[in-house]
Amino acid sequence: MAIRTDVVRLYRQVHTWTGILTGLILFVCFYAGALTMFKEPLERWITPPVAVTPATLDRAEDLVAAARALRPEVRDFTLAVEPALAGEAPLRLTWTEERFDPAPWAATLAPDGSVAVEQLNPSGIGLLVDFLHRTVGIPGDLDIGTMVTGIASALYVVALVSGVIILLPSLVKDFLILRVTRNVKRMWLDAHNVLGLISLPFHLVIALSAVVFGLHDHIYDTLDRVVYGGQMRAVAAASSPFRTVSKDMGPAGMLPPKEFLTRVHSLAPGFQPVSLEYHDAGTGAATVRVWGHDPRYLVRREGFVLMGAVDGRIIDTQYMPGHQNGWSATVSAFFALHFGTFGGGIVRWSYFLLGLAGAALFYTGNLLWIESRRRTERQARGPVEQSRATRLLAAGTVGVCLGCVAGLSLTIAAGKWLSGLVDDLHAWHWGIYYAVFLGACAWAFLRGASRAGVELLWASAAATAAIPATSLLGLVMPGLWLSDGLIGIDLVAVAGALAFAAMARGAERRAQTGPRDSVWAAPHERSESEVGIQPLAHPAE
Repeated sequence: MAIRTDVVRLYRQVHTWTGILTGLILFVCFYAGALTMFKEPLERWITPPVAVTPATLDRAEDLVAAARALRPEVRDFTLAVEPALAGEAPLRLTWTEERFDPAPWAATLAPDGSVAVEQLNPSGIGLLVDFLHRTVGIPGDLDIGTMVTGIASALYVVALVSGVIILLPSLVKDFLILRVTRNVKRMWLDAHNVLGLISLPFHLVIALSAVVFGLHDHIYDTLDRVVYGGQMRAVAAASSPFRTVSKDMGPAGMLPPKEFLTRVHSLAPGFQPVSLEYHDAGTGAATVRVWGHDPRYLVRREGFVLMGAVDGRIIDTQYMPGHQNGWSATVSAFFALHFGTFGGGIVRWSYFLLGLAGAALFYTGNLLWIESRRRTERQARGPVEQSRATRLLAAGTVGVCLGCVAGLSLTIAAGKWLSGLVDDLHAWHWGIYYAVFLGACAWAFLRGASRAGVELLWASAAATAAIPATSLLGLVMPGLWLSDGLIGIDLVAVAGALAFAAMARGAERRAQTGPRDSVWAAPHERSESEVGIQPLAHPAE
């Protein structure tokens, strides 16, 4: 059945304004979200290689005992078993002393049986990209940033639904058509529609789950009043996996770490352990969460089984893959679909590419609105004098989007240069990103969109090219290194740098040859009141 023209017009307005209100926020969330798929490899790319002293899990009990003898006040700690099983790292026990410093501490066991305790200085690049993905980089209270992204995601759902309604009248005729012609605006509109349609299921999953993640406190508060009558905490406590844990805080011995792994293997042979997380170690209430994954099931980033550390009994399996009830399995699947923690490398690369495509979707949406406005006004009364709002939106689009790209690329490349030279590499990562991001935004508003777009695209290309260039210099420069097995990061960066360079060239041509009343036209042939920009390849008539 045909959809009335006035209905399509209404939903086009809804789609336009929800897209404009959320586009820049979601660009940062999606671009950083794409990088979170490889945040562990990025951490390893930045971290200097160390000589590995393999140690079998048979010595894990010695490490736990020796570390607890040195730090008896530490009762909550984690024993990493996956790297040790793979021979990639020595046995390591880590904990956090938040009262003194948020950086983690680690204890490792030497071949002679001695224990070395040190405070770690991780690069923190994974924390940065995860923070940007969750909060769009809003500093301060994490809850404020997640609430902003939650609201943006709710509007994003509206934009998705209205976008599909807009396309319904021409869906059969224009489905997946990409017309590469001199009409650049038509080409970018086709690209925008194709990206949106192909990735619609992905976007719906991400949008709906992000609403829950970002607004969960408000959702829970509402449920507490409306559904549970103020008793939600009591209901949650009754279903907690820790409800049957002993309260005995007297001293007690614990089973060897290897014993927990043996019992978990008997329970679930396909479960692959990653770490043992101890709580209240050395007491009768001690518990161990055996964290791991099972590729056959959709789980949160990792699942776990809760065990008693004293007797090894299975306390709870509601978060363990393959042993969950219907509700827990559904919730876990929701998390897995958002974070892409299933299916191995194929899904990880797919989510990475879909994340980049999503960022492009929001960028092109803003560009299309700017050009559509010019076309409409020109048909009504001749050449357009761009309004201040349009020029500000164009500059903001370029500054925010390309500032995010350049900032992340540069801080990744700088991480390898600064590793081992600064005390707090994490703080340097954040400082470099925000300096570049805010500088790019200021530059865009100062220079105008057409000039800043070209310049910031070249800056993004150079910052991204600095990643593989740093790796190459690691072959010849002392203090740098070529990260074994991580050449994929460098190859992706090369592709990104080439893409940004091609976009910069296209932007330069568009600025010189495009319509003179466009906000993307070169400013030297326009009045001072029309200073504008030209980012990626932009829409034309």
